[in-house]
This record gives sequence, C-alpha cells and structure tokens, in this order.
Amino acid sequence: MTPLFWRALLRHPWRHPWQLGLAILGIALGVAVVLAVDLANASARRSFDLAMNRITGHATHRIVGGAQGVPETVYVQLRLERGIRLAGPVVTGYLPRADLPGQLLQILGVDPFAEAPFRDPAANATGSNVDLRALLLNPDAALLPSALGEQVMLRRGEQRFILKRAGTLNGPELDGLIITDLSTAQTLLGKAGRLSHIDLMLPDNASGEQLAEQLRAWLPPDLRLEQPGMRNQATADLSAAFSLNLTAMSLLALVVGMFLIYNAMTFSVVQRRALLGMLRALGVSRRELLIGVLGEALLLGLAGALLGGIMGLWIGSGLVHLVTRTINDLYYVLSVREFFIEPWSLAKGVALGLLATLAAAWLPAREAANAPPGRVLSRTDLESRWQAALPRLIGIGLALLGGGGLILWFSDELVSGFAGLFLLILGCALLTPPAVVGLVGLIQPLTAHMGLLARMASRDVVRHLSRTGIAVAALMVAFATTVGVGVMVDSFRGGVVIWINDLLNADLYIAPPAIEGSGDRSEAVAPAALTVLRNTPGVAAISTYRGAKVELDGRTLTLIAAELAPAAQAGYHLMDGDSATAWQAFQTGEAILISEPLAYRSHLSAGDSLQLPTDRGTQRFTIAGVFLDYGSEHGRILLHRSGYQRYWQDPVVGSVAVFAAPGENLASLRERLQERLGSIQPLLIRSNRDIQSFTLEIFERTFTITRVLRLLAILAAVVGVLSALLALQLERAREFAVLRAIGMTTAEIGGLVSLQTGFMGAAAGLLALPTGLLLAAVLIFVINRRAFGWSLPFQVDPMLLLETLTLAIIAALLAGLYPIWRMARARPADALRTE
Repeated sequence: MTPLFWRALLRHPWRHPWQLGLAILGIALGVAVVLAVDLANASARRSFDLAMNRITGHATHRIVGGAQGVPETVYVQLRLERGIRLAGPVVTGYLPRADLPGQLLQILGVDPFAEAPFRDPAANATGSNVDLRALLLNPDAALLPSALGEQVMLRRGEQRFILKRAGTLNGPELDGLIITDLSTAQTLLGKAGRLSHIDLMLPDNASGEQLAEQLRAWLPPDLRLEQPGMRNQATADLSAAFSLNLTAMSLLALVVGMFLIYNAMTFSVVQRRALLGMLRALGVSRRELLIGVLGEALLLGLAGALLGGIMGLWIGSGLVHLVTRTINDLYYVLSVREFFIEPWSLAKGVALGLLATLAAAWLPAREAANAPPGRVLSRTDLESRWQAALPRLIGIGLALLGGGGLILWFSDELVSGFAGLFLLILGCALLTPPAVVGLVGLIQPLTAHMGLLARMASRDVVRHLSRTGIAVAALMVAFATTVGVGVMVDSFRGGVVIWINDLLNADLYIAPPAIEGSGDRSEAVAPAALTVLRNTPGVAAISTYRGAKVELDGRTLTLIAAELAPAAQAGYHLMDGDSATAWQAFQTGEAILISEPLAYRSHLSAGDSLQLPTDRGTQRFTIAGVFLDYGSEHGRILLHRSGYQRYWQDPVVGSVAVFAAPGENLASLRERLQERLGSIQPLLIRSNRDIQSFTLEIFERTFTITRVLRLLAILAAVVGVLSALLALQLERAREFAVLRAIGMTTAEIGGLVSLQTGFMGAAAGLLALPTGLLLAAVLIFVINRRAFGWSLPFQVDPMLLLETLTLAIIAALLAGLYPIWRMARARPADALRTE
C-alpha cells in the first residue's frame, strides 16, 4: 500500500475533527471505566497485601487462638520448654484516632529482641533514628509514620491514649501503622496477658513438617497452628465477589463503547463511499482496503486507549476511596489507602481498547472491502442492506437471548452468569433496530395528526437506520443498565429494610463504646452491668450476644453466641426448618441456626450437621434451621449461649438488647439505665432506630460506586448519540440545504432534528425498560445469588422507570443541540455546491 493510499484514506478524519474527537472519546470512556475499576481493585488488593505482609512478615507458621487470643504463657513455654527460638509474640488490632474518629490506625505490638527475623519495619527499629530505650521503658512511646506528627491520640471506649514518637516509619506501605512494645499494645487494646498470635519460622523441609505436627499435638484444644499465607488468602477472598461485580459493571461501559466505535467506523465508511468506490475502481484490492480501514481504526483505538489510560488514572484515583471504604464497611480494615498504579492494569486497559476497536470495526471494514465499486458508490446501498438484514438481526438476537438463557440455566458459576448476562444484553441490542422500525410503524397513525415535521422525523429515523439504529442501541444499553442496577439496588434495599426491622425488634441496644468503628470486639459488658440491666424497673427482658470467628473449610465465619428473649426469636425469619422445633433444639445449646448464604454455599439444610472447631476440639452441631440474613455474604452461625460457654469456655458478653415493659417510656428508661450503669461501666445505649439508620447509611455508601459507574456508562452513550447526530448532519447536508431552499426556516429544521432526536431518546428509553427489567431479574436471581448467596425480593419502583424514560429523551435532546447549531450556521448554497 502506497503512502498516497494512506493519505487519501486518512484525509477524511482530519477534515472532520469533531467526529474524530467523539470517536476517540467514545473509545476512551470505555477504556477509562474498565481501567479505573481495575486499578481501584488492584489498589485495594495491594493495600491488603501490604497490611497483611507487614504483620505476617517472614513467618512460615502462626499459633492462633479463639476470641481471647493466645495466653502469653504459651510463648514462654515455646522458648523454654520446647526450645524454639525463632518465635515472635504479636499483639495487633485497630484503634481510631481521638481527633479523627473516621481514621483507623493499626497497632502492632512486638518484642524488639525477638523481631529481627520476622518483620522488616520492626527489625529496623534498632536504627539510629529510633530511641529503643524509650520504646521499651516508656508506656507512651511508639514508632509512628511521619504523617502523624510527633504524637497521636487514640481512643478505646471512653479511654484516651497519647503516643509519642520514639522513631519514624517511612514509606507509603507503613501509613496507618503504629509499632509499640508488646506491653504497650496490650494496654492500648485491652489484652492484658494475651497475645493476638505467635509467629514461627520453621524449616522448609521434612524436619519442619515433623516439628509442625509435634506442635499441633502439644498445643491445647483452644489453640491451633496455621500458615499465615492461607489465612491471608482466605481474608482476601472475602471481597472477591464484590470486586468481580465491579469489573462486570465496568465492562458494560466498554460494551457501550464498542457500539460507539462501530457507529464511528460505519459512518466513516459511509461518508467516504465515493472515495472508497473510486479507490476500488482504480485498482486498490479488497485486502488492501480491509487493512487500510482496520489500520485507521487501530490508530483511533490507540489514541482512544491512550486518552482512556489518562482518564482511567484520574477516575481510578477517585474510585479507590469508594472501593476501600466499602471493603472497610463490609469485609476487613484497610488502613493503607494509597492509589497504586500497576503496569499490568495499564497494559490490560490499552489491550482491551484496541481489541474492542478492531472487533467493532471488523464488520464496517469487511463491508467496505467486499462491496463492488458500484454498490459502494450508491448512496442508498447501505440503508437497503440494513433493511434487508433486519430479519437476520432478529434471528441472531433471539439466538443470543436463547444462548444466554441456557448458560444461566445450566451453569451455576458466577463467571458463566456474567457471560450469560452479556449475551442477553447483546441479544437485546441486536433486536433494537428492528424494534425501532416496529415503533415507527406503531406511531404512524399518531404522527399523521401531528403535522408534517412529525411525519418526516419518524420516517427519517427508519430511512437512516444504519446510523440511528446503532445510536439508539447504545443509548438503550446504557439506560437498561440504569434500570437493571436501579431495580437491583431498590430490591436489595427493600429486603434489607424488612430484615433490619424484623431483626432489630428490641427497644434499646447496649454495647461498650470500643465496638464503635474500631474493629475491636474484645470489649465486654461487665457482669455487674448485666445484673443491673436484669433488675432495672421497666426492663421486661434482655438478649445477650457475643460475636466470635470460626474457621470452616478455609473460610472465616461469624459465630453469634446468643441468649435470646422470646420476642427476639421472632426477628429471625426461618427459611428452612420448622420454627417451633428449631427454636426448641436451639435452646439446648447442641443445635445451631445458620444463615442463608452459608446454607447456599455449603449446600446445607435443616437436619444436616456441621463440624466446628471449638476450644474443646472439633464438635458436630445439628442444623435446626436456616434464617434469612444480609449481615454477611460468607455466613453466620447462631448458637445458644449455654452451648458456646460449654465448648468455647468464653464468658464474655459483647452487647445486650433490652425489651421495655409495655407502656414504658423509652426516654425515661434510657436515662434510668444510663444513671445506674454509669458508675459501673461506660456503655453506649442506642435505640433500634439509630442502629437502623446507621446500617442503611453503610448500605447507601456501598452502592455509591455502582451509581458512579452507571453515570459513566450513560455519559458514554450520550457521546455516541452526539456522534451519530453529527455524522447524520454531515450526511444530510444537501437534503437540509434543499429544504432551506424551498422555504423551510432554520427553526423548522431545528424542530425537525429535535423531534427526530426526541424520538430516538424515547425509543431507547422504552426499549431500555424491558431490557433493564430482564437485567435486574438476572442480577437479583442469578448474579447476586451466586456471588453472595442472598434471596432478594423483586421490587420495581414506577418512578425509576419514568425517570429513565425522561432522562433518555433529555439526553438525546441535549446531544442534538450542537448538530442543530451547526445546521443553523450552514449556508444552503455551500451545501448544494459541495455535495
């Protein structure tokens, strides 16, 4: 191919900078959203790895215990009796800053003399910038990140602790970390005489495995030996479904971007039909023309991918805060919130943009290469072929819908669920152009009574279906996503509200303040406070709760030890198992109730049994029932307090629910309890309404990122409509010039284009409603079920559907403003002369 051929081919884009810019912007938006989500997820994973690695260090094994941790006497026995020198005691946890309650700081308490082999930050504590004497002897000395200043105040409940700098921790991976002496950390976290775990370094050979087995046999039943890497991976997997859902949402934006690329390349080919026909007539081969059009698309894709990379970095730096905040709310604490740029993510984003561009440009390029010169030179050839292809589009669209349905029906994997979902969306998109033709046919009687402009506008949508059909499809996909995700969120919110109202049916809830936002669940309600609660006038009954973590098949589950008042039992809606029988068995302490996600993931039902590790070894519990629960996607287990004390030997009560006597004034009861409990223990007393509001606030924060991704997809679709209308305006320049020459005013032409764009928006909005409801059904009954194990109600807000239709029309009308302005400035004589 000669340079002259490339100059002839590339001259058109340079002469239409707005069209070129919109095509590049369409690619860039799709790439930017995918890249931003990938970078945000990668940053969250990187933050987690840094947080875990700075605690795990080089340890090969770890001795851990239950909710109370490990007695520090075990460490003494390890070194003196067992002769294990490569052992390091660790106390770790999270505390909020007193002046910034929203910021959690990770406390790492270590023995500096035993630390050198395990953790680099602690091993470097003997450097010249560290006052080791102060760290060991002063109870308020700590190694602080430089960002915290010379001292920091922490809060645990009503207590305040001031730590002063004895050394500096440098590096973004150490942000949010405070290293102290072991005893200082025990005081800060309220773990006197206890360790979080003991790190070990065992040989990586047969003798090391033999030593590990000996240690397992030596440890008491309430302690166990595990490999920290496996625990870290299990914790990281907690948010895997959340990250996968975000990635799928971002890919929807790229799908919209592919429509825009197809749109842009099709218009580019159509607008140069005369040039392409002449090139063919002058001897340019089909292969050369195919390579030329694909090469042009590749240049567009490269420019769009590079711009998308820059935009993705900017958007991703904002999304990382939303992602880490959601992970903090739902899964585990991320004290490191840096935005990390991974070269692999950048390369993946650019590759996706280029592949999407080539895939979308393949059909226009093949049509341009294969069409005979006479057909390429024909102005109406493309539209005729589009009209002839409508039955084929219907067949392919229905086949994709059927294929997507079969995948969803026969496969139970989450990834295959997303594959089926994308096939359904693509099938609905291919059915959009035939549906537009059908809608025009339906409104013909109506437009007959609305005047000439209305008839012309509806007719022009079908006449230029090659342009309008793709634009409407892109807009439809974007707004279908709005409907689908909106219905899913509304349904989820409705289910959560019902669940909270049922579950939180007590009048007041009491807990130590340390539980609030610190991640510390070790604080207990004092036994004397429990006695006061039971004997206070106006208190009809109380329920007590204690949360603990148990390991099941490599997953960490929440065990709730509860002594429930009769009224509290009504808050647990049993989905499987007879209510009367289940609660009777529960009271014995030998049977458990499990949450729906655990039953779904482990294929369990009422009557089955479950083995749980306890302080007295592994015990088997009968499953009395399965209850509805949105508290954890990984599963929760409800056990009567008597059984928990029997097998875990843990007398701690973490929180209390208070049921007021009939007719009791809650404000008076609250004041009475505060007065009686104040001298015993500082406790936080909240009403059920306060807790409900707090829970729903977390829920709303969780879906903030979903709404952001939805808006970005709509923005990409609006860019596509604008691109289509600009190209259409260029195509119809002579037609509009003729209309102006025979007496039609600029305002009338503007009204004609507005009616046309309004109809395109209305068609996209109307078609988005059934597509969005189908998308919502798949998200609720398939994707969420497989990802989280929850059963959600299907709730449709009519206002959401009305808003979607209105926004689709407004978006299309706004996209048409610039083309109308261009046409108003155009001189009819120039258009008639140059066309």
